[in-house]
Amino acid sequence: MGLEALVNKVKAHAPRVLGNSELAEAGVLVAITDEAEPKVILTLRSSDMPTHKGEVAFPGGKREDSDSDIIATALREAQEEIDLDCNQAEVIGCLDQVISRYGFLVTPVLAIVPADVALSTDSQEIDAVFKVPLRFFLDGEPDQIDQFGSFRGPRWYFEDYTIWGLTAVMLAEMFNQFFDAEFELLLGSLDGLMEK
Repeated sequence: MGLEALVNKVKAHAPRVLGNSELAEAGVLVAITDEAEPKVILTLRSSDMPTHKGEVAFPGGKREDSDSDIIATALREAQEEIDLDCNQAEVIGCLDQVISRYGFLVTPVLAIVPADVALSTDSQEIDAVFKVPLRFFLDGEPDQIDQFGSFRGPRWYFEDYTIWGLTAVMLAEMFNQFFDAEFELLLGSLDGLMEK
């Protein structure tokens, strides 16, 4: 499936919204490059970070009071972490909310960016930024399935990077919903959290 079909499906999608106002909110940017072989942009977090140290993640972070909404959070964090020019990100919409093991209500925000978008790793939070072709995930099988707490999801090894945990869960859910993939997935207990 091409980017146009993905964009249309996401625009028509009513994302899962979890109604727990007590959780701190976070937004992450699922940035996909606009090219014949689209790629998703991921980061390797610094080993000096208090959480998710040395892990692969989407650019993103905690919502601040100055953010107008969760999309603004994801864009601000992407600019701070990888120097992504927000004007070059075409926001398509929000994907399904999830809850992290650290107790954050996480909203993934899908955006399309130019293939040659300029990115930087000057942030102290990020050790590396890299791109993974969507085909890498969709044409092969995960290297393993992880069970962590009430979550189950795939783990992929790409070059020197390990893509696992909540990042892998969000990717797998996106692929299952919009690319008809069938990745094994368990999102923890969402009972009582779904907004009516």
